[in-house]
Amino acid sequence: MIFEQVAVGGCQSYLVGCSHTCVAALIDPEISQLDRYLALASRDGLRIHFLIDTHTHADHFSATQEMARRLKVPVVMHQQAPAPFVDLRVGDGETLLLGRLRLQVLHTPGHTRDSVCLLLGDRVFTGDTLLIGATGRTDLPSGDPLALHDSLFNRVLKLDPALRVYPAHDYKGRSFSTIGQELATNPRLQAHEREAFVDIMNNLNLTMPTHLTEALRTNMSGGKTVAQMLAEAAAKVPFYSMDALVEQLDRGDSTLVLLDVREREAYEKAHIPGARLLPRGQLELRVNQELPDPTQRILVYCEFGRISTLAAATLRELGFGRAIALDGGMDAWTAAGRPVSAGPQP
Repeated sequence: MIFEQVAVGGCQSYLVGCSHTCVAALIDPEISQLDRYLALASRDGLRIHFLIDTHTHADHFSATQEMARRLKVPVVMHQQAPAPFVDLRVGDGETLLLGRLRLQVLHTPGHTRDSVCLLLGDRVFTGDTLLIGATGRTDLPSGDPLALHDSLFNRVLKLDPALRVYPAHDYKGRSFSTIGQELATNPRLQAHEREAFVDIMNNLNLTMPTHLTEALRTNMSGGKTVAQMLAEAAAKVPFYSMDALVEQLDRGDSTLVLLDVREREAYEKAHIPGARLLPRGQLELRVNQELPDPTQRILVYCEFGRISTLAAATLRELGFGRAIALDGGMDAWTAAGRPVSAGPQP
């Protein structure tokens, strides 16, 4: 077996493959590590055949859909997963073939309705059903403490005590545990009785994940995260440095159209001298009126450089092939002590 564990920000993902056939699966991939997964697979000579999410994640952004688009391989989740982009829906007891390896699915609802664990040889990938020293929470959408008790005590914890436990999250830098170690030391598993376990789970009082709404939206619908949209826009747009802009303005070069895409109130409070106002929300509607020459070089800026990146990418899609974005935005301009103008656009 070829095995790679990737840890980032508490998220754990796994690349597992057959050393004889080079067939592999990627389990619980996280969106920021796309290139890393591809590099690891290439280094080990693996061909990824399956992209698996052990459940609908609420605390990070899954990479399965984007990886599937790049690699033309199926996304695998349980039959009850709500995501419309799942290609291969699996049920309890079913097996995925990885060359000479067998990856068996155990349906283990509780953390979410669609949670599964994956058995592979001497290890089990437990998603958020069983963590090292803890369990998945049950206070998020489709969580159920009664179902989690059943999944743990009647399924997972009856597996071979020597099995290695590889969860989808660990925030203390630990790589793995075993079923036996968790039975002996995991504080939540000491409450064997159903009522006692449910009482513990109902009174954890945990804070909500930082990106809960966005993570559920994207992982359930297949939509894009804000970070993805910004990254895609940045890949289409060149950037102009603050020093280059200062130099151009100081020498009186007027060939550059400076476009402020913030709201009117922000513009009138302070803007770069000579800038025009065209709020991002009105860009598509007013672009023909405000920017009649698509051959002009247009430098777009906003407060911090994010909205202007999206706006510059939009302008390029509309045919303004020389649109660029100011690196840093108005915030960097004022921080550098550069002069500003105030009041309405002349």
